[in-house]
Amino acid sequence: MEGPASYVAAWLAPYVGAALVLLLHPVKGRVKGLAGVLSIFTAAIYSTLIALKTLTHGEILEHSFTWVPSLNVTIGYYADTLSTIMALVVSWLSFLIAVYSLEYMGGDPGQTRYWFFFSFFVGSMQLLVLSDNLIAMFIGWEGTGLASYALIGHWFTDEEERCVGDPGRKALGISMCFPPSHAGLRALVFTRLGDVGLLIGTAAIHYLLGTTSFHAMVAHPEVWAGGLYTRGILAAFLAFFILGAMAKSAQFPFHEWLVTAMTGPTSVSALIHAATMVKAGVYFLLRFTPIFVVASHVVRDTMGIAAYNTFIHFFGWVALIGGFTAFMMATMAIVARELKLVLAFSTASQLGYMFLGIAAGGMMGEGPLAVFAGLSHLVSHAVFKAALFLIAGAVIHAVHSRFMDDMGGLAKYMKWSAISMLLAGLSLSGIPPFAGFWSKDTILDVAHEAGATIPWLLGVITALLTAAYTFRMIIMVFYYKPSHRVQEHAEHLHEAHPLMLLPYLTLALLSLIIGLAWPWIQDRLETLIPGATLAMHGEALHISMSLSLTSISVALALTGLGIAVYLYQAKLMRPYDYVVKSPSLTWLHKFLYDRWYLNSIYYWIFVKGGRALADVTYKYVNNALVDSFYHRFMPWFFMSSARGLYATAEKAIDVGFHVKLVNGTLSVSRRVRRLQTGVLNHYVLTMWLGLVVLLLIVIWYVGWII
Repeated sequence: MEGPASYVAAWLAPYVGAALVLLLHPVKGRVKGLAGVLSIFTAAIYSTLIALKTLTHGEILEHSFTWVPSLNVTIGYYADTLSTIMALVVSWLSFLIAVYSLEYMGGDPGQTRYWFFFSFFVGSMQLLVLSDNLIAMFIGWEGTGLASYALIGHWFTDEEERCVGDPGRKALGISMCFPPSHAGLRALVFTRLGDVGLLIGTAAIHYLLGTTSFHAMVAHPEVWAGGLYTRGILAAFLAFFILGAMAKSAQFPFHEWLVTAMTGPTSVSALIHAATMVKAGVYFLLRFTPIFVVASHVVRDTMGIAAYNTFIHFFGWVALIGGFTAFMMATMAIVARELKLVLAFSTASQLGYMFLGIAAGGMMGEGPLAVFAGLSHLVSHAVFKAALFLIAGAVIHAVHSRFMDDMGGLAKYMKWSAISMLLAGLSLSGIPPFAGFWSKDTILDVAHEAGATIPWLLGVITALLTAAYTFRMIIMVFYYKPSHRVQEHAEHLHEAHPLMLLPYLTLALLSLIIGLAWPWIQDRLETLIPGATLAMHGEALHISMSLSLTSISVALALTGLGIAVYLYQAKLMRPYDYVVKSPSLTWLHKFLYDRWYLNSIYYWIFVKGGRALADVTYKYVNNALVDSFYHRFMPWFFMSSARGLYATAEKAIDVGFHVKLVNGTLSVSRRVRRLQTGVLNHYVLTMWLGLVVLLLIVIWYVGWII
């Protein structure tokens, strides 16, 4: 169905806001911030107007303008159930985070830079979500990457308090403390590596279809999927195509950029880790999984079971990567000391859950189920994780330290912040009836039903770890005995400013409200997803949670919660004091604390290894070959050639012109001079002889002619 052209403001308004921020650079105060907030609020209003039609009437709205005719590329918006819900989540969460930023970033000297990239980021994410083709999506995709680089490295002067990691700590000889400028570059490099694969996949689609339209991919799967399979590269295409999503959503082995992205302002961390950038990869998988499911059925009917199994194996590997990422990042969170770092590990872990749920639905060949499983957890996670990050910013601002060891007892001074973190933490832990419980258990049920046994087991274990590290964090920050820092600065501790408090209190309450309303929400989505989503053909979607599986999940979550409460609240223990007494536990703690040494391994292989390769190349290729060729062989060759030419051709020419020719000319000249006797009779005689000879020649010539 065609929709009003004005709805493009859902992604265009933040771009306009970014331009206004630049124009307002000379103006002092919060004017630039207000311009950014209002532009994002405008985007949220238009997203809501779209939702009123799409989600209430089950319509699909779209409007497009021809952008690049030669490539058959359009730009505009495409609003089905999936993109509409994503646009709502992105715009409204970004608006709340922007309101929070008005106070949080109020005294920062880089206001123009911050608000420009903040607004640009939101506009890019909205464009990514509402696009109907890969080219337009890729523009938004790269826009978020560029803005994230600037926002993560916002405090590029690299003061120690802005870093992530313990100052001076090393793992395998590699520093584990990362300044903002370095962290921003890491994010750019890691995500761009994956984007190369996305570009390759996009080029393949355009080559086969002549367009990158999602509609064309749905309408002609036999052309692109069949064409790729007959060429023997379907599996390679799927692997490359998904790399961009894996890197953007920090799935193993691309997870390291997200961990160090905590160097940016906390509002940026909430924006990137909750509402926008890391969800881009999940959205990408949500958008294309139903298309892949449709394609798998078509190639099965036309090309056989082997072609179909290519898609199933692809989904199996994605599910395994998602489950492994969820587990791995949770093991790191359980020992982390930095508040935002715990939340960063948690984000990557929950993103792994989303990948697991979507891929499990794909393994079953049920696109609607895949979308429901992934989308429900995306929404619930966006709400409670945005709240947690914003609370973390308020706490760090209050105690002026990022380490949880410097906190404790803050519930006395920040009551509403403590309540907000408790509500959001219960949702993260998957405790009923919070939103996180419904969405997480849906994923585990789908994974079990799909037969993804190993990913399911990893997901179940992660449920225990998640509750444990979440309540370890909550207790250490708000309910543990106060640290020396808290005791010394108690008179200065107070609740966050209302502009900061209200956004995260709203989000924390919303995580409970969504959970309580979930049965109604689920019923509505069971109708909307199959009926008004791209690549769905009205397939039935029925969600039923297994009581036994849910009981296992909840029991493990409560066990993790109970362990954390017992150790940190009831006993006021510091488990690390006991860990150091055991060499094996000390090694395990170090292994987890240093992120499985993966960061160090990356640096040894790619940074130090690359540098060593460059040194070897410089020594043996540049110096031994290139430098020797140009600076030794080439001069010797030309000098030798010059000497050879001089000894042969040039010397002969020189002697011929300068000696023999001169001497010959002089000899002729001397002989000619001898003929000049000066006697008149000789000259007269010579003249008559010449005339006689000339006359004889003429007579002979004339007679010969006759």
